[in-house]
Amino acid sequence: MIFHPVSKALPQIFVGEREERRLFTLATAAELTQRSRDVAQRLLRELARASVVPEGEVPANVVRMNSRVEFVLDDTDRRCVEIVYPREADIDAGKISILTPVGAALIGLSPGQMMMLEGNDGRPHKLRVISVVHPVTSS
Repeated sequence: MIFHPVSKALPQIFVGEREERRLFTLATAAELTQRSRDVAQRLLRELARASVVPEGEVPANVVRMNSRVEFVLDDTDRRCVEIVYPREADIDAGKISILTPVGAALIGLSPGQMMMLEGNDGRPHKLRVISVVHPVTSS
């Protein structure tokens, strides 16, 4: 399913400075090599509208890389996935690439936020974040 925004009233999203640079580089490379071009362009649009903040100032409940995200699609299809870089993607383990339509749509969102999207079937779909859990990192 390919997603495109159908509403100009997009929710505010936050991305950390380092993560924004890494995702920008990834999406630009994917776009230039024609690999996942549509999704790469979508991710670049999301990054362009994001509030980019220092890493320590990203709100704790925001979807970031390696976050475990529970969301509902169209108010009926509840899913839980981890957002990862393409090389780590494993759908059987619930790990989806940031270079997928859902991964690109989820980045930067918080619980309760919703994104209206148009699927490749031409119909609008609603993606709503339920919860976000970040991995435990060792210091």
